[in-house]
Amino acid sequence: DALSVHAMLAAMARDGVDVAVMEVSSHAIDQQRVCGVPFSGAAFTNLSQDHLDYHRDMESYFQAKARLFLELPRADKSMAVNADDAWGRRLLELCPTALSFGLQKGAPNRRHLWGELLSSTTKGCHLRMSLEDMQWELRSPLVGAFNASNLLAVQAVALEMGIDPEAFKALESFTGVSGRLERVENPQGLNIFVDYAHTPDALENVLKALRDAGFERVITVFGCGGNRDRSKRPVMGEAVARWSDVAVLTSDNPRFEDPEAILKDVLPGLANAREVVVEVDRRQATSRALGMLGQKDALLIAGKGHEDYQIIQGVKHHYSDQEVVREILRCA
Repeated sequence: DALSVHAMLAAMARDGVDVAVMEVSSHAIDQQRVCGVPFSGAAFTNLSQDHLDYHRDMESYFQAKARLFLELPRADKSMAVNADDAWGRRLLELCPTALSFGLQKGAPNRRHLWGELLSSTTKGCHLRMSLEDMQWELRSPLVGAFNASNLLAVQAVALEMGIDPEAFKALESFTGVSGRLERVENPQGLNIFVDYAHTPDALENVLKALRDAGFERVITVFGCGGNRDRSKRPVMGEAVARWSDVAVLTSDNPRFEDPEAILKDVLPGLANAREVVVEVDRRQATSRALGMLGQKDALLIAGKGHEDYQIIQGVKHHYSDQEVVREILRCA
């Protein structure tokens, strides 16, 4: 709640913290949990189908997100908005002073940070940035176009806050955070990634990144959470079917739902998949996927990312995709 947020920020200020970076959810905005927080900057990456169990429709979801840019204190806050996203382009119409950014060239009548993706491989990405009369390059170990877009978002809001492009060299040593296309290192040298993707758009982005990186095959382990928007389940299946060579359907966090019933909701979306494996037990599903994995393939285990638990009938059970992969390969 707002009082707790302000109390935490005040405690941080007393302890000498000079910068706080916060992910602001649409729920938080709608429920006034960040009411009165004087944001110095705000960045918009994208908007895709999620949380419709709460917002009911995409228009309400967008309007909630837009309030971070339009209503909260500090009309002078720095704003960066992704022009590659359709909802981002709509937000830019409402925020004429925002800096747009994207992997595509922007509209000629506004300031735009263009990131030209010079290369995107299994080793990372190489970007050339252009803004007005400035140009600089960045090499990152992060994989995929969506990570390149995230790097642009960071640079765009930093530029608007007066940070010089020279400082962006620091990003070249950033290897990412847990559960965001996290590579699980292993003695066998297999290409195994864990990602938090749990929406159709997120799955499509991360799978397209792996496909474009040049792996021979892409195998995907995924599921859908229980007691959440059911309409996105077959659409998630469609995304996996479109970009994967093998779809391994399993449980995520079933919560209070029957795991088998969730799988049945997903299956229509996998109708056009090249190969489908259905295994409700997530550990067994991971083991079966690892058994199919070749040296030139990539395995994506999606949905849980950094989480180290599964919620089954309301009870949290310890479960980490990263730990399970290491345990299985240790015994192989």
